[in-house]
Amino acid sequence: MKKYIPLYQVKPGQRVRLSKRPCDEDGGMDKEEGRERLQALLDPLAEWQRRLYAEQRQALLVVLQAMDAGGKDGVIRRVFSAFNPQGCRVTSFKVPTSVELAHDFLWRVHQAVPAHGEIGVFNRSHYEDVLVVRVHGMVPRAVWKKRYRQINDFERMLVENGTTLLKFYLHISREEQRRRLEERLKDPTKHWKADPADAREREHWDEYREAYEEAIERCSTAWAPWYVIPADRKWYRDLVVAEILLEALRRMNPRYPPPRTDLSNLVIA
Repeated sequence: MKKYIPLYQVKPGQRVRLSKRPCDEDGGMDKEEGRERLQALLDPLAEWQRRLYAEQRQALLVVLQAMDAGGKDGVIRRVFSAFNPQGCRVTSFKVPTSVELAHDFLWRVHQAVPAHGEIGVFNRSHYEDVLVVRVHGMVPRAVWKKRYRQINDFERMLVENGTTLLKFYLHISREEQRRRLEERLKDPTKHWKADPADAREREHWDEYREAYEEAIERCSTAWAPWYVIPADRKWYRDLVVAEILLEALRRMNPRYPPPRTDLSNLVIA
């Protein structure tokens, strides 16, 4: 299980070139074996979540970022199905509202951070403010350049107050993105996912890749590491995320708390 950490974790200060990192890996398995291994992880994940929820002293925040059609929704559907929704909250960050724009860029993000005992999942995140904002020139360079440091400070504050952070970049190839976007057009049941904006954003593929590289380089820290996950094979992507997630929960080691009162003489009539 721990083998995935050195394979895909970006070390602090490490240079990131996404073109040199694999998108299509299988770990020496076929799809059937990979799915079986994922299924075997769901019960242990559920048990660690119960402990985390009962303990109420730590939190886990998972950040998912990817190019369009990279698989964020799929990871949430397949991996996080292990968790009781009562203690797991997914937040999708859309275009900021006028109220959100009137505050600093982290204001809306901080409000969605999981409480102690919870697991939070960000489907897109505060990193959009050094990605899409940068690519489309929504703010001056001098503004988004400062945000790497501000993000690192924000994440360090969360960690120092009991939140473990895992950040996953789901790394798909341009060819696989094309296939998935075309599939949405061919399948009527997926038309609701199709958006002309996705085709327009493909024109900025190289600019987005450059923005991701710098964001990951500058913000993969000892306290909040980035993982670049090969994501062309959906089943392998899900398995790797699940195994890294399980290892993180084991390191957190939440424990069931002792009873609040002496239960030795309690009789249920």
